Amino acid sequence: MGTLFDQCAGAATTVRLDRPFDIAPGGGDTYTVAQLAELVLGAAGWLSEAGVRPGDRVAVVKRNHWDYDLLACAAVRLGAVPALLSCHLPDDTLDILIKRLDPALVVTDRALGASRVLRIDEFTASRPPPPHRRHDDDPLIINHTSGTTGVPKLVVHTTRTIIDRLARPESVRWPVIGTRRDDVMGNASSYAHGRTFCWTASALCLAPREIVMLSDASSAARMFGAHPPTVLEALPSAYVRWRPLAAGPDNPFHAVRRFVSTYDAMHPPVIRTMLHASRRRRPLWMQGWGQTETGPLSFRFLTRRTAHTTRDLGRPMPGMARLRVVDPRTLEPVPRGTPGLVFARTRARCAGYVGEQDRWQAKADGPWWNTGDLGIVSRTGAVTLLDREVDAAAGLSCLAVEDTVEDRLPGVVECVVLAASGRPPIPVVVTDAELDPAGWRLAVAELPPMAEPVVLRWDEVPRTATGKVRRLELLARLVGATDTNGSGRWT
Repeated sequence: MGTLFDQCAGAATTVRLDRPFDIAPGGGDTYTVAQLAELVLGAAGWLSEAGVRPGDRVAVVKRNHWDYDLLACAAVRLGAVPALLSCHLPDDTLDILIKRLDPALVVTDRALGASRVLRIDEFTASRPPPPHRRHDDDPLIINHTSGTTGVPKLVVHTTRTIIDRLARPESVRWPVIGTRRDDVMGNASSYAHGRTFCWTASALCLAPREIVMLSDASSAARMFGAHPPTVLEALPSAYVRWRPLAAGPDNPFHAVRRFVSTYDAMHPPVIRTMLHASRRRRPLWMQGWGQTETGPLSFRFLTRRTAHTTRDLGRPMPGMARLRVVDPRTLEPVPRGTPGLVFARTRARCAGYVGEQDRWQAKADGPWWNTGDLGIVSRTGAVTLLDREVDAAAGLSCLAVEDTVEDRLPGVVECVVLAASGRPPIPVVVTDAELDPAGWRLAVAELPPMAEPVVLRWDEVPRTATGKVRRLELLARLVGATDTNGSGRWT
């Protein structure tokens, strides 16, 4: 990854940004891959002059933009280990993570209490030393989990786990579903997370005609209107916010032939809206389910005709992952079709947690990994997600109820069902309009009993950098406690 941009510099790909990079505010919003390679080279020299050496950890925390991954590649080139921290993390959480990392340097645009800080606005391109090679099993990059249930874990990946096992298969030009040279690839993500590090490797190797990067999902109308993507990957929360745009007269998603979503399972109404926004004859939705610790564990392709449920998350790709379900109390395997705790086996499993290796050990069972998700693996191997174990409620699947509510009430932007200990499940309805009481009663008439709905606006809901709801924080705001029905042992 340290020489990725150099190796791909001959590609004819044009890269377009919704705003200039924070490390190159005067560099404009359009780049060739060769120009990006020079920027990575200059950043490596900048870090080297600041004293970064092989084996050092370099923390990066800044405004969301793709230059997170450029800085990561620059640090990798020096033999250092980049640790990418989202700017959306609260100050007290950042303090904890930086203490665990004990980095040699923090590259930031925030006021932090770290001892060695390099300001983004002080960037000065310099010539770096020759690339440093590391063993495939040495730490390559550190990313953090979403942090929906507390302080995020710092996940260590190696070249073997994140590049060889994840990025390399994605760089293949697969028939029908693969990326072509005439494609325009769009991306709207949280670039501090490991998914975009993999995506960067595969996207550059596939050399599409254009790459359009959004640092903010609100730029979609302007950027995708001018440069319509044919392959689009975005955060689930971005797709949710794009529904009115996709259904409007200035729909910029008309050319998309393949949508990609990761991080969270998507609600069916969102997928249907986006697929119908495409004017392609047979657009596809590719949904991946996995974790920062494992990468993708299963895939499913949805069409306009099959996008009626997404809790069926497909099957593991042969040779990449295996799944089994165990009893949450005994951890003994249960028969196919029986709900339980989902375990995964993959060669892409992370190498550990920084400062919490005992927590990693508690989730590892030999080659198997405890995902902390409750689900069902069918007789044919398809996995259906029910809930996070910590968020579970007796007698219902919170995620299934959320799907149903959003399906039956088109005016609801998002529904979140919170399972509080000793209380009925609490439905939180996110909407830009008033919630009709009669419509609500009709929508939930056949569902298990729940408390009265709490109506909030989008910005009133605490979220992670990827747009996931911080369920425990929201629960604390509503009831003053974070006690749930789950054990929370595997968060």
